[in-house]
Formats: sequence, C-alpha cells, structure tokens
Amino acid sequence: MFSHFFYTLKAKGLDVSLSEWLAFEEALSKGLAKSSLTAFYYMARSILVKSETEYDKFDMAFEEEFKGIFSNDALTKQMLSWLDKPDMNELLHENEKQWLSNMEEIHIDKDDVETKFKNRLKDQDSEHNGGTYWIGTMGKTSFGNTGGNVGGIRVGGTTGYQSAFQVVGARKYKDFRNDKVIDNRQFMMALRKLRQFSTKLNIPKTELDIDSTIDKTCNNGGCLQIVMERPRKNSVKLLLLMDSGGTMIPYANLLNELFQSVHKSNHYKEVKTYYFHNCIYSHVYKTPECENGDWIDTEWMFRNLDKDFKVIIVGDAAMAPEELYSKDGNYRGPNGGLSGMEWLQLMKRNYKNIVWMNPKMAIGDAPWREAETAIKNLLPMYPLTVNGLKQAMEKLMMKKN
Repeated sequence: MFSHFFYTLKAKGLDVSLSEWLAFEEALSKGLAKSSLTAFYYMARSILVKSETEYDKFDMAFEEEFKGIFSNDALTKQMLSWLDKPDMNELLHENEKQWLSNMEEIHIDKDDVETKFKNRLKDQDSEHNGGTYWIGTMGKTSFGNTGGNVGGIRVGGTTGYQSAFQVVGARKYKDFRNDKVIDNRQFMMALRKLRQFSTKLNIPKTELDIDSTIDKTCNNGGCLQIVMERPRKNSVKLLLLMDSGGTMIPYANLLNELFQSVHKSNHYKEVKTYYFHNCIYSHVYKTPECENGDWIDTEWMFRNLDKDFKVIIVGDAAMAPEELYSKDGNYRGPNGGLSGMEWLQLMKRNYKNIVWMNPKMAIGDAPWREAETAIKNLLPMYPLTVNGLKQAMEKLMMKKN
C-alpha cells in the first residue's frame, strides 16, 4: 500500500531496512496510527528513522509523498525556489532593525492576512522581489521573507526581524543533519587527513598494520596472518589563525571546538594558534581577547614559523572594504604601513599551503560582501562545514613547489 513511500525515503538518503519496513506495516495493520495523520507521521518516524540527524530527510520525503501535510497552503517547489534567497539577509541594514525595534505594537488581523495569503497562492505565477502585493522577498507585503513588513507569514528564507506570526515551508530539523552540523568529533576526523604528511621512520616494523592484517587474514582463508609496519613520525606543522570578536561572537563555541580538536590531536609535530580581529595586520594576538600588547609581530611569525607550516585561517571576512584596503584600516592597532590585503598577500607568499575557512560563506559572488569576494580571489576559501573542512584538508595536502 505504501511501497512508493519506501522508495521515496530511500531516494532522500534514508537507510530503511526491510525489517524496519515490515515493522512499520505491522504497526499500520494494528491500527496504531488511529486514523490520524499526525499519529501516522510520528509512528512512521519513530520506526523508520534511526537518528535525529535524519529527521530532515524524513520530513522532506514525507512532504513529497503526502503533499500539503505540514500546511493547509499548497506551496509548490517552484514557489519555494523563488523565495530561496539566503544572501538577502545581508541587505538588511542595522538602521532598519533599530527602526523596527522602536515601533509601537501594531495590531495584526491574522485571519485577514491568512485569507489574502491563500488568494495570492492561487493567483501568483512568477517570482517577485520587492513590491507591495505578491509573495516574495525584500518587499512590504505580509508574506515572504527578508522584507520590511512587521507581522505576517514568513515563507521560506531565514528569520530576520522575528515578527512573523506563522512560518510556512520551514524545515525544522535541517540543522540536525550530519552533513550540516559540525562538532568536535567531525573536526578531529577531518584533521586526521593531515596525518598523510607524516613520514615513515627507517626503523624496525614494530606497529600492527590493522588494515593489512585483516586483508591478509581474509586472503589466507581466515587464518590469522599478522602484518607489522614501521611507526610514523609526525611531521605536520600546523598554524591556526582565528578571527575573534565582533561578528565572530556567534561562532565562539564552534571555534572552541576547532581549537580543542586541533590540540587534542596527536598527529602534528607542532601546533601554533594565534588570533586576529577581522583581518591579519602587523600583529597577531596570543589570546582570543585580542588585547593591545598581548601579541607577536606578524613578521616575527614569518621568520620563526617556516614555510612548511600548513595554515588554516578561520574568519567570516565580514569587514568593511577600508579595513581590507586602507593602510589605516586596522582601528584596533597598528597596520605596519601595509593594508590588510597586503598582509594577506604576504601570508600567501610565505606559506605554500594555506586555506581560509568561513562559517558564514556566501554562495557564489556576493557584491555586498566586497571583502569576502576579494579574499576568495586571493586565498582558497571553504565553508566551515564537515564537507568544507574535508575539502580544505585535501587542499592543504596538495604538494607545492
């Protein structure tokens, strides 16, 4: 009866076993869903989903199979694609937020808004950005996202002023996905890739080679055949430079996870960690507080941390253009006679392997994020996600002359 649902779940990446599916069908036959769509949803999820990291995949499959379950309003995929503008939030200015926060409470007729919303859904046949009537982005209507209207229905997008009384098309569990969320273990697994830089010592084979032992044993009809290998010498030297304060405050816990992962690892010959604010200038700081005087000269770092160091820079690159291009752009301390861009160029010149990790990286070119775009053109930049970190490690592993 629900065989198509099974294949939809598999297509969304859920590993549903045959025994789980049979248990699901048995629960249906016993009437455990009680003719309730909500009960059916939770029963199916409890049986067919193994981890909360897969809730989002399940919701996507459920919505596709039983269209309109999560809302009385039949939102099409095309409508949601028109409203998917993740970088629009960058265009919301601080003065607009302040204006909204100072406004007196506004009376909103929710029934009237919902009626108008349903009528727009029936009639709208194209994308709208800005405006005062249709469902869209950056407009003044009560429906859409990243607009200037207070109160209404947010459709797609991300929260801005947090004034919507209803959210349609939201995926509540998307941040639970293990291809989105990054944690200490995932950091450590990605950083382990750098161990491939390690060299083998020319000494007796004293360490068990587990993978080769398993292969040899299997090929030997199951009879144990031990394979030993020479121990590795950790030869990786890692320099970690992290942006601290300001717009990076929301990512403080994430950076702490990265810091702990690096320093817990035993795969490195040497690890050095320093901090900066917005951009690297003539000094880098010893602590995340970035206090004046508690620093080292960047030129000293160039002289004493040689070109064999693998460099990971972590920051959101959310700085004003003058902080990057002006020789006086560093409002916290000295510039050393160079602009931030010139210091980054020196970083690239001094270190063969260098990457920039960005926790808030824009998709594609973002003209309103001039500094980020300029840095992308200078240094390899990756999003600070599980996949982004793996790609960055692969980049660091590339040999350069």
